[in-house]
Amino acid sequence: MPDHRTSYFWSGDTLRSRSVGGVVLSATLAVPALAPRLLADCDREMAGLEPGDVEALSLARARVRWPDYQLSVHAVADWLRTLGLPDLLAVSDVALMACRGARVHHDGGQYGGAAFCNLFLSEDKGLDVVFAATGQRIPLHRGTALVFDTGQPHAVIARGSCGFDVADFAPGRDCSQLFLTWELPVEHADLGRMLGVVLDTDPLGAAQLDAEQVWCNGVRV
Repeated sequence: MPDHRTSYFWSGDTLRSRSVGGVVLSATLAVPALAPRLLADCDREMAGLEPGDVEALSLARARVRWPDYQLSVHAVADWLRTLGLPDLLAVSDVALMACRGARVHHDGGQYGGAAFCNLFLSEDKGLDVVFAATGQRIPLHRGTALVFDTGQPHAVIARGSCGFDVADFAPGRDCSQLFLTWELPVEHADLGRMLGVVLDTDPLGAAQLDAEQVWCNGVRV
């Protein structure tokens, strides 16, 4: 059955509808390795991460120990500029995130008005990000950069596996990933066109809702 997804998202004080873009942009960028002092500090913050957890870390704290932070930001900004998306990072919220794998999920219930731009900072630990609806599978290593619709279901799983399995993230195995993520405005015309987003696909439906959500083939997901 065709996968017809609709995201209902806040635009100011109004809920709008849109299609979920099926394009995932990816690249490998040259970014410096994280300093040992920064990694040790992040490891302490990540000590309680369970398999499948995705959590925010303190970016302000990390930047004190991260002299190359701006080099990483500039690398992403330069990549977006080559795609015809200049200056988007300057108007987008950024966070430092950590995960120990991730179950299949979408983020359209909280970030429906955005596309994620992720820059992975950890070395290759044998993990891939997979997009369930498109079938794409992208290896994660230092410098992997992605832009994708928050309504796209995705997961971080062990390379060679067919899905998320807690056993692949056993205690003692170094399989955490650090990444920067920006919330790019999906209403930006060039970004929306690049991802395949069509706005206002169901205005009547949006008018009857009171919260962000994603529907697929007539069912909320």
